[in-house]
This record gives sequence, structure tokens and C-alpha cells, in this order.
Amino acid sequence: MAMMTFRDVWQKTLVQLEEMVTKNALEMWIGTLEPVAYEDDAAILISPSPFQRDIVMSKYKDVISAAMTEVVGFDISINVLTPEERKKGPEEKKYLAQPEEEKKEETDPISQFTATISHPEYTFESFVVGDSNRHAHAASLAVAQNPSGAYNPLFIYGASGLGKTHLLYAIQNEVKRRFPEKNCLYIRSEDFINEFISMVGQQKKSMDFKNKYRSLDLFMVDDIQFIGGKESTQVEFFNTFEALFGENKQIVLVSDRPPRDIQLLTDRLRSRFESGVIVSVGQPEYELKAAIIRQRCKFYHMDLTDDVVEFIAQHVKSNIRQIEGVLKKMMAYRLISQSTPNMAIAQSAIRDITNENQPLPVVVDKILLEVSREYDVTIDEICSQRRIEKITNARQIAMYIMREITPMSLPEIGKQFKRDHSTVHHAIEKVEYKISMNPNLKLRIDDIIKSIREK
Repeated sequence: MAMMTFRDVWQKTLVQLEEMVTKNALEMWIGTLEPVAYEDDAAILISPSPFQRDIVMSKYKDVISAAMTEVVGFDISINVLTPEERKKGPEEKKYLAQPEEEKKEETDPISQFTATISHPEYTFESFVVGDSNRHAHAASLAVAQNPSGAYNPLFIYGASGLGKTHLLYAIQNEVKRRFPEKNCLYIRSEDFINEFISMVGQQKKSMDFKNKYRSLDLFMVDDIQFIGGKESTQVEFFNTFEALFGENKQIVLVSDRPPRDIQLLTDRLRSRFESGVIVSVGQPEYELKAAIIRQRCKFYHMDLTDDVVEFIAQHVKSNIRQIEGVLKKMMAYRLISQSTPNMAIAQSAIRDITNENQPLPVVVDKILLEVSREYDVTIDEICSQRRIEKITNARQIAMYIMREITPMSLPEIGKQFKRDHSTVHHAIEKVEYKISMNPNLKLRIDDIIKSIREK
């Protein structure tokens, strides 16, 4: 597999920018820049003249940085130099962007570029299917191929980082490809809430708001659970839902939990959410994680050995987003060192992502503390030899979470409880079986994990 050079990164960045700036800006100011290298955590681009350099740095620096970040997968800054500046020493050649007061006004359309990103890379073809997401993928594809004629509304739920948003963008991209005349919108519920609040009491904005949402052919809302408790917003959302549904327009909703578990949701909205098809996205199995790693490596032009792929798949437990995070860290290493990441780099990246740079004993202590609180037992009881059902259950949950969010092996987990690896293996299998029989248990465990990471 060929290694992606910095020039390759630049070419992919230019493709991203086609969706983010005007054709004239791309051809006149950005497309004529020459990619040189990735140095000192910055992308070095050469401009033939100081005038062009000044224009690019004052108007297009942030949008180029955002586009390149989309390509490489980690934050990257931009530095534009003339050939003469490139030859100077580090202190002399560093070009500083204009002072804060000289930056573009908020009305500059470039400042709104984030709203135009369509994420063309998120397609059904790039979505890796496994047992844990097969039904959600099939339902989403059916909706994209036949909007309003398959499942309406479609409600997708599952923990964070499992590919739900990928499916939303895949639906949007497929509908645009098949039905270019359709008016599609993807929005996060927080943005809908904030937009609604900003127009309250303003008649013109209120009409614009209603016209915007009620003229849609495809309405997709991410993280709909955050609408819970927002009474006025729920009234407006219900009216929008009814208007679209009554016109046979497609609605797709995504949440981290099923409608019945969204707190402070009005009964009539809950009823509407449950009136269509509800599908879940579960924790990725080992085979799916390995397939995702290989697919993303191909996209990044990064060649990893089989043992490194297997190691990442075994030790990244929580979600697909963490896999992406590990691979992005490894890609950053590759861009800087121009060498293929090895097992040691993979181990370092996993420690950074899964433990959020916290020492392992701290993470273990947090797991024990949160499980003890959730199941109303003491930490000493969890770590004891007692076999009372309530304590045993909490102990097995703690073992399962340690396996999910830490790189600890089964023997290492066993040492925390003075048990051997076979006992830990049995405990994890038992929790997995309980989850398969009771989806609410998975949601409860996800809430514990979220609390661990937030503290």
C-alpha cells in the first residue's frame, strides 16, 4: 500500500475545499499554492507573491485548515510563505496572521462554511456492516432509496461513537444523488433549539423558521434526546413533525436511547417517535472493528501489519470513534516521521485515547466508584469474595467496563478482584448475554461509562 505524501494530502484538501469556498476563490487564491511539507505541527504552503500570501492568510487560512483537518483527521494549522521567506531562518520566516481586529466580519460568507460541509465521504459504501449495525444500515438504505415510502419516521438509537451520524450523512448523500431536486437538511437538536430560541418574539424570523423547516423533503435530526425538558421547543418540533409527516415527507431521528427512555419528553412526541421503525446500533464486535480499521487504513493510505490491526481491534472497546482517534494519532506520527507506525505507536495511541491520558489506576478507581454508586454496594464488597447476587452482578459489570474502556488484559483485570482470567472471561460473557436480552442494561452501562469519563 502506497504511503500518502503531503502532496496527496493537499490534493484531497482541494477536493474538500470545492464544497467550502467559491470556484473563483479556489482557482485564483488557493489552487495556485504549492504544498511543501508538514513541519512543526503546521502545513507549509508556498505562495508566489506576498500579496497572495496576505490574502490567503487573512481570508482563507481557517477554511484551508478545516479542510485539511477533514483529510488528515487531526487538527492542523496552516502557514503560507513566499519562496524568499521559506529560505530564511525559523524566526524570520514565520508569517503571523492579521491581528484579531483585522479579521473578516461575521457577515463574510466564508465564516459560515461549516454549514455547507456535506461530508461526501460518509456513504453507505464506506459504512462497514456487521452484526451490531446490520438492521440500522438496512433501514437507512431503504429510506435513502425510497424516501417516505419505506420507514417513516425512522428512529435510530445507540451509544455515542457507533456510526449513527455516518448513517444520517449517508442517507442525505444518497438522497441527493438519486433525487437532486429534494430539499434535505441534517441538523443537531441543539442547533434546532438555539435557532428556535433566537426567533421567539420576532415575527419575520418566526416565519422564516417555519418556512425553512416545513419546506423540507428530508428532515434529519441528530441527538434528539436533548429536546427533552424543552417544553416550548417540543411544541414547535411537534408542529414541524406533524406538518412534514402530513405532507408525506421523510423524517429520520437519532438518539443515544430509545424514545421510551428520553426523559421529560411529551407523550405526544414520544408517540410520534415510536410510530415508525426503531432500530439500534450496538457495540461493534471484534470482526467489525478489524474490518473498520483496515478500511480506514486504506482511506488514509496507511499500511499496518496484521498484528497491529488485531491489537487495536482487541483493545479499543468502547466505540468506533475511539478507533478513528487511535488511527488519527498514528497517522499524525506517520506524517511527521514518514515511517509506518508500529506496535509501540499503536499502544501509545490507545493509551491516549481510551484513558484520556489518565493513569490506569485512576481509571480503575473511577470504574469501581461509579459502579458502587450505581448498584448501591461498597467498593470493598465489589472486590471481595462474597457471592451475594447484588454484589456479584456489580462485580461483573465492573469487570466488563474495565475490559471496555481500558487496555487491560483479562489477567490484569482479574488481579483487581483477586480472581483468575477465566473468571473474568466468564463474567464478561455473562454481561454480554444479559445485554443481548435487555437493551436497557446497555444504556445503563453506557451512562456509567459516560460518568467515568466526565469526572
